[in-house]
Amino acid sequence: MALCSRLLRLASTSLATGFAAIVATSLWSSLPAWADVEVATNSDMQSTDPSQIGRDVVLHTLSSRADSVSGGDVLVELHSPSSSVWTARLNGSDVSSSFRPTEASHTYRALLQGLRNGKNSLEILIDGTAKSTLEITSYPLAGPIFSGPHQHPFICETEANGLGPSTDADCNAKTAVQYYYKSTEPVSPEAIGRSILGAVNIANRTTSDPTASKSLPPGFKPYNVSVQPPADMATTVTSEGLTVNYVIRREFGVINRAVYEIQFLHQPGEPLQTPWSRPKGGWNGRLAYEFGGGCGAGYRQGKLIYDGNNQQAILAQGYAVATSTLNIFANGCNDRVSAETSSMVKEHFIKSYGMPIHTIGFGGSGGSMQQHLIAQNYPGLLDGIVVGFSFPDTLTSVLPRADCALLDHAFRNSKESWSEREKTAVAGFASWRTCGELAKTLYSDPQYCDASIPQQIAYNRITNPKGVRCDLFNNEQNVYRFDRETKMVRRPLDNIGVQYGLRAFNDGKMSAEQFVDLNEHIGGFDSDGLIVSTRMRANADALKVAYTQGLVVTGGGGLGQIPIIDWRSYLDDLANAHDFLRSFAMRARLSAANGSADNQVILVDPRLDFFSRIGDLDSDSLYARRQGELVRQMDHWLDDVSADTSSRPVHEKVVANRPLDLADGCWAVDGERIVEPASYDGQLKCNKVYPPHADPRIVAGGPVSDDVLKCQLKPIDPVNYLHPLRADQLARLKVVFPLGVCDYNRPGVGQEVTKSTWQFY
Repeated sequence: MALCSRLLRLASTSLATGFAAIVATSLWSSLPAWADVEVATNSDMQSTDPSQIGRDVVLHTLSSRADSVSGGDVLVELHSPSSSVWTARLNGSDVSSSFRPTEASHTYRALLQGLRNGKNSLEILIDGTAKSTLEITSYPLAGPIFSGPHQHPFICETEANGLGPSTDADCNAKTAVQYYYKSTEPVSPEAIGRSILGAVNIANRTTSDPTASKSLPPGFKPYNVSVQPPADMATTVTSEGLTVNYVIRREFGVINRAVYEIQFLHQPGEPLQTPWSRPKGGWNGRLAYEFGGGCGAGYRQGKLIYDGNNQQAILAQGYAVATSTLNIFANGCNDRVSAETSSMVKEHFIKSYGMPIHTIGFGGSGGSMQQHLIAQNYPGLLDGIVVGFSFPDTLTSVLPRADCALLDHAFRNSKESWSEREKTAVAGFASWRTCGELAKTLYSDPQYCDASIPQQIAYNRITNPKGVRCDLFNNEQNVYRFDRETKMVRRPLDNIGVQYGLRAFNDGKMSAEQFVDLNEHIGGFDSDGLIVSTRMRANADALKVAYTQGLVVTGGGGLGQIPIIDWRSYLDDLANAHDFLRSFAMRARLSAANGSADNQVILVDPRLDFFSRIGDLDSDSLYARRQGELVRQMDHWLDDVSADTSSRPVHEKVVANRPLDLADGCWAVDGERIVEPASYDGQLKCNKVYPPHADPRIVAGGPVSDDVLKCQLKPIDPVNYLHPLRADQLARLKVVFPLGVCDYNRPGVGQEVTKSTWQFY
């Protein structure tokens, strides 16, 4: 504990010093990244430059893109010339009275209601002449908008999240608001223990308490708004330097079939913020959006995260925190649904409370996958991301799991004997145990259904072959689509030409016979997730979709235009799937797509013990405070980027305005802060303290980017083997690889940088 305290003091000091002064920024000074702007231009000017705003009518949506509105209402903003008298018409009806002035000169805002599903037309007329027309497309609050047809069947779990019973097939339920506060009373070890047990039970899905997911963390109590504030109420200091009562307002309801949650500091009885005003007090004007981990197959609403006090380190600073059950990958591992749900929850937030200055994504593991994918494919939803224990995306995280399962099967059925050291050399991880653990969680198995899915509807290859298939590819069938001949969802899994263990063989860590035997027996997976003797061949259309539509994070789209803080505790030596390699894979992809990865900062902490990793259920825990500090650090970074009025490209602004004390580095176990460029194969101090490792595809000769789904092939050439192969062994390899072996000096088949964004399905 002394070491933990020392590390925390050092981390806090490093993160708290060296900041440039935050440039004062008006809450409503800039358009949202997604703003659909209509400008009525004068005859002498053909430009939408905001600097010309004073001379033109400018009309745009604030709450969402104009083609992605939900719930029948939309927040719009109008800037008109100073001398004009204008009229606003929505679908022919006069809605001028809905517009109210804002702090900015000649700028008005309106929450327009009564939109019909489908196309709507908003016109601004001056002297009877239309000067600006904005087409607005509205969708039901239950969705979908752009993720494609809803998944069916779908299990409602509103009551398990503390709401009433669902009222329809879209799992709607009445929205609820609760208040709770932090008490000054000491927290008993028993309370912490009970909360730890509850968190573990929920994580393992063993709890029978239907309200457990909404339990308050230790040190917090329900707040009765009908009585005087309690005497044991604690206070907190926000990022704006204001001391306020530590009272949290929690709103939760249903949007897009997900149970959403919005929390922020608010004193009951005081006015709430609106799209037109933000009273001084609790909320600091920023929104932090939490993305949860895991990777489940969907078909269920799921439960909200119970993560102890991890959110509290962010809430206590004045940030609003939002999330939903469909932004937790354990409930449904579908990045399009996650993007859509976060868009709709953010839209609801803006219509209710106003436009946030910044929206910062945070969350680890599967939460990092979502942030990378959303930032790449749906830019504008997140302004900056804080990814913990990161993976680049879902699809390429499946590859090492699949490879590990195949390796485990091959080792068990090999005629050769394999030591732990030899298996580790082939796997590439810090130990073979890591690969063994990964092999147990293969998301391509169609029988990988959550316990909440009734057995009578779940797929079983023998008893229910027409049931719902709970695997990653069927979960994203709207993107992958179905093969016309097989009627199965198209899959991009492939290991044709992959020489498992190539680097280990060339390094002399396995024999020639082991190398040949391994590749003879590796096999692949059939459509039911069963290991078969033949290798996997990817569907060509699935490969194209994976890259062009951003199922693989390539570093393209919007990902190069935002700041990224990638942080983790070092877990490579614990047989943990969250290995350090993934941070470098992401960096390699950013560099390939954008010429550099200078918008990404990589930070490594010493390993935290179990209770710290799950939050210690105490807002003073290492994990919670570290995450809270990094969110605030991201906030400063975004402030400085927003204040940069230069004409340089966005990527250059992001790089140029990174805070000086936010740089690649690590904390050693003795508390030393080491600042140095993060390098996968370097020999610097952090590499020696926290060495990154590899995985089976990298040992097979693949790139650190780990993003080649199907390799291009080249003929077998004995010169590429640094140890001799007998003629019969070489002949056996040619039987295994009749078309050739992987040529990783060329891009993968169909591999390209993702360019298209905001795709609808």
